[in-house]
Amino acid sequence: MHELFRLKENDTTVSTEVVAGITTFFAMAYIIAVNPSVLSTAGMPWGAVFIATIIAAIIGTLVMGLVANVPYGVAPGVGLCAFFTFTVVKGLGFSWQETLSMVFICGVLNIIVTVTKLRKMIIRAIPPVLQHAIGGGIGVFIAYVGLLNVGIIKFSPDKSSAAGANPSLATFNTPSAILFVIGLVLTIVLMVCKFKGRWAFLNKASFVIAIIVVTLIGIPMGVTTAARSVNLGQASSQLPQTFLAIFTPAGFPALFSDPAKLPIVLVTIFAFSLSDTFDTIGTFVGTGRRSGIFSEADERSLESGHGFSSKMDKALFADATATSIGSLFGTSNTTTYVESASGIAAGGRTGLTSVVIAACFALSALFAPLVSAVPSAATAPVLVIVGCMMMSTFGEIDWTDLSEAIPAFFSAIFMGYSYSISYGVAAGFITYCLTMTCKGKAKQVHPIIWGVGALFILDFVLQAIF
Repeated sequence: MHELFRLKENDTTVSTEVVAGITTFFAMAYIIAVNPSVLSTAGMPWGAVFIATIIAAIIGTLVMGLVANVPYGVAPGVGLCAFFTFTVVKGLGFSWQETLSMVFICGVLNIIVTVTKLRKMIIRAIPPVLQHAIGGGIGVFIAYVGLLNVGIIKFSPDKSSAAGANPSLATFNTPSAILFVIGLVLTIVLMVCKFKGRWAFLNKASFVIAIIVVTLIGIPMGVTTAARSVNLGQASSQLPQTFLAIFTPAGFPALFSDPAKLPIVLVTIFAFSLSDTFDTIGTFVGTGRRSGIFSEADERSLESGHGFSSKMDKALFADATATSIGSLFGTSNTTTYVESASGIAAGGRTGLTSVVIAACFALSALFAPLVSAVPSAATAPVLVIVGCMMMSTFGEIDWTDLSEAIPAFFSAIFMGYSYSISYGVAAGFITYCLTMTCKGKAKQVHPIIWGVGALFILDFVLQAIF
């Protein structure tokens, strides 16, 4: 095991990797219940999506761990499953079989882009200021996710407001909010205090311990309860309804039966692919470089040699293949989870962390009621503290230089305000091109940054038209 995952080379241990894997799993386990709930709204059978979600997560995460040897969890993305259901199926009127077909095509396109090294060239083209901004922006994003998941930030309807609602701090008079505060205090204490002697293990297991303790405290408070679920047998019996559904008459044949719909089909596939690609790139850049998972030497090898010669090569390939595999079983786009940052913060540095995550997903199929019982109030404090830790990259930005400050600001803020990593990357790319042009340094901007920025603008325009 030490040789397979190169634990000594990465200055880590089996126990640290196991704790990191469990931490990441609990931080992203909500998708087991959320994904079936959202996709069932699109008409898909809940049990089938439940099994497909777990299968896609296991396969994608195992490839990430065993092939790329990096500590990331892969599973269907929350934002992408919402786009699948509420925009494509309910908004544009496509069937879920047709939409799964588009997801499959998106995955194939991402595989092609990865194999041709375009994805890796994009990562290398990102200037240092945007690398730091994306890392800190992801910190803002996941802390915001944690606060929203537990309802600490609330939105009051207001028709006079441009957004139709006004954000505000929730009143701490609900069991969930009170439990969150308890969890936040406990997490801070465990993270800040340096335990010694027999209690030294607390330093490495702070996040997991906090999640478990808060979950148990939530039982008498009525917050920790068994979520909606079906047993494994019932879910398995529904899987044939979605497995390979894209190859039935309701899938690819129906999708391309009407030539008039071809433009919107292409726009939708483009939107899926762009969001999926930059969610992943943002996560890798924001977490991998700061932690040393993707070293400078590893990144310099991206454009050299043939095949998959670096960890980044293999990690990008793992992420790309997972989307197509997931669509075959019956789920929306898979993506590399930004919640992996919680496991990385707990010390995860190798693929053993990912293998543990995959094993936890496999066990969750048998213990779904127990796993889904972990409340958001138990995982939200961990996400908030990890977000705080990641925002340290803002210190690398020269905020007195507006040509750096403006793209860094828009990249970071848009991630939180638009609730999308890819839109944050888009804002950063576009404003970076603008500020560098104003300084007369347009030629110093990498052509890939110009091209990707133009693609994002095209995406926004096409979304507005269609």
